[in-house]
Amino acid sequence: MPEAASASTAVRATIGDSEFDRDTAVTRRAPGVYDLDLSAGWTIISAVNGGYLLAVLGRALADALPHSDPFTISAHYLTASQPGPAVVRTETVRTGRTLSTGQASLFQYDDEGREVERIRVLASYGDLDALPDDVRTSAKPPVFPPLDQCFGPEDGPAPVDGSSAIADRLMLKLDPSTLGWALGAPSGKGEMRSWFGLADGRDADPLSLLLTVDALPPTAFEIGLKGWVPTVELTVHVRARPAPGPLRVSITTRNLAGGFLEEDAEVWDSADRLVAQSRQLARARLV
Repeated sequence: MPEAASASTAVRATIGDSEFDRDTAVTRRAPGVYDLDLSAGWTIISAVNGGYLLAVLGRALADALPHSDPFTISAHYLTASQPGPAVVRTETVRTGRTLSTGQASLFQYDDEGREVERIRVLASYGDLDALPDDVRTSAKPPVFPPLDQCFGPEDGPAPVDGSSAIADRLMLKLDPSTLGWALGAPSGKGEMRSWFGLADGRDADPLSLLLTVDALPPTAFEIGLKGWVPTVELTVHVRARPAPGPLRVSITTRNLAGGFLEEDAEVWDSADRLVAQSRQLARARLV
């Protein structure tokens, strides 16, 4: 069991009754059609975070499909989402005994009243609790200092350039060896590691893991780049229902070419299990 302290909150939020649950809630208007409001609390500068958007679509698909847990979900981000009203439309592609597959798109209106598709996903859902217990893996949990020896946004002398509303809703404690960018001395290694939780103490579940994989500062910062790194495509594999307690997230980038980079993420729970993996392609600003 890793050495870590739980997030200290006066009253811990619970799964189903937290800011994350309220802000990802969708209302079924008709079969396969859901209304929602994208919260400004999950923005990076002025754009809505891609992991939060994925969780919103994931919640709609959990309602539309006969299975409730995302196993794999792939999203293409078409245009930048903004806080405010939105509509999700889902379609069931196939249902089976152990897996069901569906697709979903999120739409908003532009300034001229035209409907614009923001994000489109294809996903397969199942029941994580029905999976066998055997694990055969060469993967190992990331090794970095205990939570109380890592640093978050609140530990800096001033807000980091590009900081955002989403930081107030997260418990982030980054490995000091991946914080060179915050001191003006990026390592050049393209690595980011952090303890992770929600600021109100809500424990992780499969839907919140869709946020977790895209909630750390970009690895591009440690390569020496600055500014927003918008996601083009993101695929998440949820491997297990996470145990209570803080998560550990490790993200790496091995190749930046032509203005695009990949980010590979692993999420480990307090029981040393690999509970989620992801890969995304993102656009990097080179100047």
